[in-house]
Amino acid sequence: MTHVAAIDCGTNSIRLLVADVDPATGELVDLDRRMTIVRLGQGVDRTGRLAPEALERTFAACRDYAAIIKEHGAERLRFVATSASRDAENRDEFVRGVMDILGVEPEVITGDQEAEFSFTGATKELAEHDHLPKPYLVVDIGGGSTEFVVGEEHVRAARSVDVGCVRMTERHLVRDGVVSDPPSEEQIAAMRADIEAALDLAERTVPLREAKTLVGLAGSVTTVSAIAQDLPEYDSTRIHHSRVTLGRVREITDWLLHSTHAERAAVPSMHPGRVDVIAAGALVLLSIMERIGAGEVVVSEHDILDGIAFKAAEDAVSTGQ
Repeated sequence: MTHVAAIDCGTNSIRLLVADVDPATGELVDLDRRMTIVRLGQGVDRTGRLAPEALERTFAACRDYAAIIKEHGAERLRFVATSASRDAENRDEFVRGVMDILGVEPEVITGDQEAEFSFTGATKELAEHDHLPKPYLVVDIGGGSTEFVVGEEHVRAARSVDVGCVRMTERHLVRDGVVSDPPSEEQIAAMRADIEAALDLAERTVPLREAKTLVGLAGSVTTVSAIAQDLPEYDSTRIHHSRVTLGRVREITDWLLHSTHAERAAVPSMHPGRVDVIAAGALVLLSIMERIGAGEVVVSEHDILDGIAFKAAEDAVSTGQ
């Protein structure tokens, strides 16, 4: 087993995984896994730049993670940055800050690379479940983008499109700097049209409708599962590999879109950082399920972060470190 650390820095959250990994067998044992909402992508869709306060929130989380990585003595760290930092004019400022704190350069990966990591993280375990028919469609609904990957043991086709829970919220549900509470039907319709256009784009290169099993990743999907199960608190063990039917996703999405901030915040399994963006994320999931005719989504807690950890372990083995 190889002792590694992986960091996934997205538009809404930054996450850390320290794990023992065997890249040959696909075995991964968590030593520490945590998530911090930093909203790095705050305003990027509008300004094209990372906001100073968003950078500072992210750097503060990096300092916390540096202490945890040191405590566990990880042999290798891999830091991957996704949508928000990919789009920002001042991403060099972000890169310098991360290097100063963690000693590694963040890899600002492409959408296709993001999709590869997500597929690996989500499906290495699923291979043990022979009852789940292939091909898989893995969808990773992030803050700024959504990745679509179709494959069996390996990726066959992948595409990243610019719809995510933060981007859709900021683009369609904000009026005068405040998230509509709840949004109007016109706002919801505009957001849905934007999502449908993105699905059209994804279908140009990814055969979405060929999928036999839909696998959903990231916070919007896992939160929908927690709500569907009426969990008294967020419980990753009950969420991982849970299944949520199309009908239940439709009910939850409708409620989220027509609820107030206070009502969403009162959901016991809801992370405070997701209260304003969960409705948009749920609508992305619902739109995907309706587009491909999926009767259910298999929810995975293992995603891009696990894929990054597998790759870090492979790199360590190949270099003898």
